[in-house]
Amino acid sequence: MSPLLVTTPDPTLSAELAARSAADVRVWDLSGPPPADHIDMVVPPYMGSPRPLGRLAGLDVRLIQSQSIGYDHVADFLPAGHVYANAAGVHEASTAELTVALILAAQRQLPDLVRDADAERWSRPFTASLADRRVTIIGVGGVGRAIAARLAPFEVELRRVGRTRREDADGTVYGTADLPAVLPDSEIVVVAVPLTPETTRMVDREFLALLPEGALLVNVARGAVADTDALVEFSATGRVRLALDVVDPEPLPAGHPLYHQATVLTPHVGGYTTAMRPRLLRLFAEQIARLDDGREPLNVVLRT
Repeated sequence: MSPLLVTTPDPTLSAELAARSAADVRVWDLSGPPPADHIDMVVPPYMGSPRPLGRLAGLDVRLIQSQSIGYDHVADFLPAGHVYANAAGVHEASTAELTVALILAAQRQLPDLVRDADAERWSRPFTASLADRRVTIIGVGGVGRAIAARLAPFEVELRRVGRTRREDADGTVYGTADLPAVLPDSEIVVVAVPLTPETTRMVDREFLALLPEGALLVNVARGAVADTDALVEFSATGRVRLALDVVDPEPLPAGHPLYHQATVLTPHVGGYTTAMRPRLLRLFAEQIARLDDGREPLNVVLRT
C-alpha cells in the first residue's frame, strides 16, 4: 500500500513532517504544477490569501489543512468537493499570551516607559492596574476561552459575550444583543471573534461610543472586525485607547494615524511563536493518521 501523499509549502516543514509520519511529504506552495492528481492532504501557505485555493479545482484532494484558526473568505475560493480544516488548538495559547501582554503594556504605559528609558529619562507615572478592572471578552471560542483562563488570576471582574445569551459551567455568557448594557461600564474590551458577515465592522462608531471614557479596546481577532475610520476618530483624543494586533488594512500604509494613536500596535503576531511549529506538526501527524485509518479528520470547518 502506497504511503499517503502530503504537501506543505516549505522544505523545512516538509522535512520535519516526513520525520514524524510515514507519509510521502513533498513541497508545494500552490504556485506551480501539483505533484500529482491525487493528494491526500494539502497544507497551504501560512497567512496567505485564500485565492490560490482555486488551483485545487480538478484535483482529488482528501483534506486541505490550514495553518491558521481563521478561515474568512476561504469559502469564496475553495472549489466544490473539498474538505477544509483549520488549525484549532495551535494558536490559542500564544494569542492569549499576547492579549495579556497588550493589556498590561497599555495599562502600565510600558511603551512610554521604554521610550523614556531609551532617552535616559527616569519617569515614574501613576498607571492603571489590570487588577480590579472590569474586562469584557467578546468571543467565547478557543481563543476567547484561553484569554479568559489567563486573565482569571489577575483578579479582574470578567464578563464574556457570545452570539447568544446562555449559561455554561463558568456562568453567564451574554449575547451580542446585550452589548448596549455591557459596554458602558467595561474598562477593557477584548475582541476575539472570527471574521464573519455578522462580525465585520461590529466595532463601529456606535460600539465605541458606548464605552466609558478612556476604555481600552484590544483587538486580536481580525482587522476588519473594526471600522478603521472609527478607531482613528475615537483614539485621536484618547476617548478610547487601542491595543491592536490586527488592523485593516494589513500592513498599515506609511503615515497611517494608527501608528501613532494606538497605545500598543503589533503586526498580527498573536500565534506566531515558538509554540506554533511543534503544535502544527502534532496536528498534521494526527490528521495523516486519521486519513490513513479512514477516520474523520479533526477541525473540519468547511465542506464544499
